[in-house]
Amino acid sequence: MRRFALAVALALGLLLAVLVTNALRPPPALPPISPAPERPLARDALAERLARTIRVETVSRGDGQGPDPAALRALHARLASDFPGLHRALEREVIAQGSLLFRWPGSDASLAPMLLMAHLDVVPVEPGTEGRWTHPPFSGAIDDGYVWGRGTLDDKVSVVALAEATELLMRAGFAPRRTIYLAFGHDEEIGGDAGARAIAQRLAERGVRVAFTVDEGMGIVQRGLVPGLDRDVALIGLAEKGYLSLELAASAVGGHSSTPPREASIYRLARALERVEARPQPEAIRRPVSDMFDALAPHASFPLRLVLCNRWLFDPLIRAALRREPAQAALLHTTTAPTLLRAGVKDNVLPSRAAAVLNHRVLPGDRIDDVVARVRSAVADPNVEVRVVEGREASRSADPGSESYALLARTIREVFPDVLVAPALVLGGTDSKHYAGVAEQSFRFVPLRLAPEDLKRIHGTDERVSIDDYLDIVRFFARLMENGAS
Repeated sequence: MRRFALAVALALGLLLAVLVTNALRPPPALPPISPAPERPLARDALAERLARTIRVETVSRGDGQGPDPAALRALHARLASDFPGLHRALEREVIAQGSLLFRWPGSDASLAPMLLMAHLDVVPVEPGTEGRWTHPPFSGAIDDGYVWGRGTLDDKVSVVALAEATELLMRAGFAPRRTIYLAFGHDEEIGGDAGARAIAQRLAERGVRVAFTVDEGMGIVQRGLVPGLDRDVALIGLAEKGYLSLELAASAVGGHSSTPPREASIYRLARALERVEARPQPEAIRRPVSDMFDALAPHASFPLRLVLCNRWLFDPLIRAALRREPAQAALLHTTTAPTLLRAGVKDNVLPSRAAAVLNHRVLPGDRIDDVVARVRSAVADPNVEVRVVEGREASRSADPGSESYALLARTIREVFPDVLVAPALVLGGTDSKHYAGVAEQSFRFVPLRLAPEDLKRIHGTDERVSIDDYLDIVRFFARLMENGAS
């Protein structure tokens, strides 16, 4: 027994030494940077130009309809009026009657182009909530250091900042070596199938292959929001989840509600939904989430650092911690959310059919066929049909070891010297997915500084952007063009 106890003690000591050694390993050295040169900007004029685009109501409706064509034409005209230099110097195309594609030709045709994108449409304002806004949602009010209104965070802020950055560089005499594309889709909020997809197809038809794209998706998370870190973190989305909507439809005998059968369609559907809920999709810590942990671990406080630097041992503990919050739990698995219910036509008529829609956001590494098979297995009822309504696989992940990732990370550090930079997974969808066939790498990042209350404003009430933050976004895009196209 004494020998056994000694062996156990030695093994535990060795294990502890390995854990601590891993945790104390210094982070990889980052290339030295110099802060980007100061760019004086006309604060009031920039804020007003952003505000003017907010006042044009390019709303994509919840019924799958894109913006009113007249509103899109008005926004195109607004941009042409506010940014005449861009429209004179760059090649401009209107694609699919609403989207815009600009080309700034580079001097070196051997360099693959870069493509920076944003979208022109916004989501509707929830009916009945207009009175809860500090300023009307399409007023473009400038007040208290903010520009207010729908689109200030998602995503007219990027459209106008890219235009401002382009004109800023043009006035400074910048001439790109690498061709720069600016792509502004008009229907991202309903999937981008008419806008971004058409732009990508046009590029593909011309044989254009871009080195990288940068789109919305992630931002700068303020210190304290990431446990164990006392610095702001710039998260670069390397991939986005896929999208799958399934309809579950239960059938049963209809008739008069005074003589209900033993098996009503609504009850059958309810039991099927309960079984699906009881059998969630499997968990896994995969790239790019694992890349994020690897990047942040060396900078975390010691208890968290010990855990993250030894994920081979603490994986169950990490997953248990992530499950506590829905936004964190979604990093682990394909999520399932019941979003629509349909049954019945009258309160005294038994519906012969009851249906529900389950919306899934598919984790990279999962396949739609496997998700559907798991749902069917959980339902386990031949009288409940499981039908795919809409499906799109998760995107492939960009490479955090690529030259373009390094360029983007360096640009972030030059404009925001105090932030950490890490890869991330985008839980929602962006127009980036449509460019997979023409882009070597796709990144999702706009340097919006996001506090918890700001996350609620995206697609919510009182959307706004700090003017100071907006000016930094303009500076970032200008520096990214300089670094990427010089």
